[in-house]
Amino acid sequence: MRLKNIKGAKERISLSPYLIKDTFGFKGNYLKLFKNNNPIHLEIGVGKGDFLIKMAEQNPNINFIGIEKYDSVLIRAIEKIDEKQLENIYFIREDAILIDKIFDHEIDKLYLNFSDPWPKERHAKRRLTSPVFLEKYDFIFKGKKVIQMKTDNRKLFEYSLISANENGYKISEISLNLYADDLSGNVATEYETKFVNAGENIYRGVFIKD
Repeated sequence: MRLKNIKGAKERISLSPYLIKDTFGFKGNYLKLFKNNNPIHLEIGVGKGDFLIKMAEQNPNINFIGIEKYDSVLIRAIEKIDEKQLENIYFIREDAILIDKIFDHEIDKLYLNFSDPWPKERHAKRRLTSPVFLEKYDFIFKGKKVIQMKTDNRKLFEYSLISANENGYKISEISLNLYADDLSGNVATEYETKFVNAGENIYRGVFIKD
């Protein structure tokens, strides 16, 4: 999918107090940024921010960080959060491939929502549940490793189940049709709402590694 360029997005994002401008400067010290000892939950690929902002609103005792590499996408999340004035959420504008250079054993939970499936086999290493990324995640989790993913792509979901299992994760929860199962506690992303309205199936899994 080709992203539409939004004029001035980079500059507007840079001015936001919700953007962590020193991308690597807080590594190992993110609790100092939040000024508390609450758990830190991370979302890779925040899109327009609906999920992370709602989570921050509903869970004031949890700190949230979202990573997004595209200015034209992140600007929408920044615009929304500017209206909320929340104190438990920040964004990072960076490529997720550098995740292990940004955090050091301080994340309590990771969310992967509707990630790019990278369907071609030669691009498999770019999938956020590939062994390449799962190895990087070992360096960001504080203790128990908890990954929650949602996707509309069945092949990516099947790949992720296998990849997680082969890399030491236990499949804690699984739904092959989220909206036919128990939706309690579910917070939808903007993509999720769009897919559900179009009649698409949503897959959800929680992977845990001690």
